[in-house]
Amino acid sequence: MTGGPNNRLADMFRLAGWSKGELARLVNRQAAAQGYPQLATDTSRVRRWIDGGETPRDPVPEVLAFLFTERLGRVVTIEDLGLRRPGDAGKRRPTMELPWAPQRTAEVLTEFTGMDLMLNRRGVVSAGAALVAGSALSDALYDWLRADPDTTSPDDSPSVSDPVGLDRYEAVPLGAEEIDALERSVEIFRAWDATRGGGLQRKAVVGQLNEVGGMLAYRHAPVLQRRLWGVAANLAVLAGWMSHDVGMEPTAQQYFLIAAHAARESGDRPRAAEALSRAARQMVHLSRPGEALDLMRLAHAGSGREALPRTRSMLLTVEAWAHAATGNRQAVHRTLGQAEELFVSDRRDEPTPTWMQMFDEADLHGMQALAHRTLAEHEPSAARPAERHAKRALELRAQGRDRSQIFDHITVASACFIADDPEQAESYARLALNAIRSNSSHRTWDRLSEMHRLTAAYADTPAVRELREEIGQALARAPGGAAASGRAV
Repeated sequence: MTGGPNNRLADMFRLAGWSKGELARLVNRQAAAQGYPQLATDTSRVRRWIDGGETPRDPVPEVLAFLFTERLGRVVTIEDLGLRRPGDAGKRRPTMELPWAPQRTAEVLTEFTGMDLMLNRRGVVSAGAALVAGSALSDALYDWLRADPDTTSPDDSPSVSDPVGLDRYEAVPLGAEEIDALERSVEIFRAWDATRGGGLQRKAVVGQLNEVGGMLAYRHAPVLQRRLWGVAANLAVLAGWMSHDVGMEPTAQQYFLIAAHAARESGDRPRAAEALSRAARQMVHLSRPGEALDLMRLAHAGSGREALPRTRSMLLTVEAWAHAATGNRQAVHRTLGQAEELFVSDRRDEPTPTWMQMFDEADLHGMQALAHRTLAEHEPSAARPAERHAKRALELRAQGRDRSQIFDHITVASACFIADDPEQAESYARLALNAIRSNSSHRTWDRLSEMHRLTAAYADTPAVRELREEIGQALARAPGGAAASGRAV
């Protein structure tokens, strides 16, 4: 089938830097390695794919996705190339054509995690892709997220649905006990992430999510299917957060989108909103607060009436951080005040979702500290409340929240430098520096780099001068090039 140039494939082809003849030879070689020695692609056929929009036959779409993923060092899906999936009827459905139907979500989940795992087996870090603007996501998903998912089915009895790719996973029915075990595994991964950062267990989470994608190929009884979608949402949020934690930003955003879709299919709109708030936090970290605010408007609108006060409080703290990055003092004070009121008003008369249990009083103070510390870049008077909230967060932090404690120490130190208290700042900075080496979170190093910038004003003080040298040496050995990034705020 043809329909004009395939611009997506053409763009990827230019990025890869191959000639058409080189790509043809690579396709033939890879296809033969996958058990298709009869495939004979040539230069003219590659030209027809790119310039004429011709859809190649199986297994070429998957072969091309593999080759571009390996070449570009980031996950490239069949849809990213403007091609169909094997077995589809020639329809082109780019990954970013949002929202996705339920079966489409399962397909994206399975393919994306599979390509991500392949990338990591080869030791390649995802990079080079563009993040989708927050306004684009908000416009695409606003009405969809607020509407109820379509739960109608011609037959609610368990069966195998249209395959996501049954060659990757043999779809079988699951019982409540198996889903119980999957839900417990999420808690284990979540606790590990909070302690050591996302770098060490990311691949395990992605692998588990890939398995769940295959399980979704079997249409279970409605209550079990919703729980399975919930597991997928929780794992996708973790995969996204861990990817963000190690600097794999486009990969992280894709997982947050998968999580929002999966949460909606599970009937949990507040969970979808929380996933979008993660994407907003990512945007603030990357110095794109305007796009973070677009995402937070979507999260607020889509969270639904069933969102608990604590959930709404958490969403407001993320919004406050984004406002702080723009220097909007009034908006920061308003949203943080609302967040406090909602948190206190939560009587805990309904069970707290497992994904919200990390947002406790310590985390409320930690987010308040972060918002005030960020605002202090625009208004130095905000440094004192940042210091106060960060110290309170440290008093309340539960055991096992090591990464959050590092952030709190950095926040106190940064606030003290801004407030002209270098002696106290140096003390807290050393606490952060001593703990950060055992953590795999790149974000902690990004924040340390920002704090290092603030020490320059006190470089004549002997203790701070020594601290600057130690931090500079540590940053030079930091993962992800934190010394040069200077991204965190």
